[in-house]
Amino acid sequence: MIPKHTEGTTVALPDHGSADCRAVSSVLARVGDKWSVLIIVLLGGGTKRFNEIKRMVGGISQRMLTLTLRGLERDGLVTRTVYPTIPPRVEYELTDLGHSLWAVVEPLGLWARHHLKDIHGARAAFDQKTEP
Repeated sequence: MIPKHTEGTTVALPDHGSADCRAVSSVLARVGDKWSVLIIVLLGGGTKRFNEIKRMVGGISQRMLTLTLRGLERDGLVTRTVYPTIPPRVEYELTDLGHSLWAVVEPLGLWARHHLKDIHGARAAFDQKTEP
């Protein structure tokens, strides 16, 4: 850790070359992925079936949804339950760890929805200034 001093306090920043920093980066890459965040937010509302998630997450391919759910399951954020019916019914839900992540990303989603109009306006103003 590299100490950083800010207004009388010392905050330990990770050494970017350390194994700890690389490990944190891999976790942040998973939970910061746009599909993962959307899926975590959706599953915060309760158990969902695969096709239900696919319908709710517009623009995601079946392959990308499968890979994302598999990664979230591997990281202990989501559980996958297969019911022996014909055809098999598969449901996904957040684990306790997944719920703790949902508690962090849900406010971010609310912030994004609340400020969407402001951000679109800022983008339009920026694009207008930078057009040739």
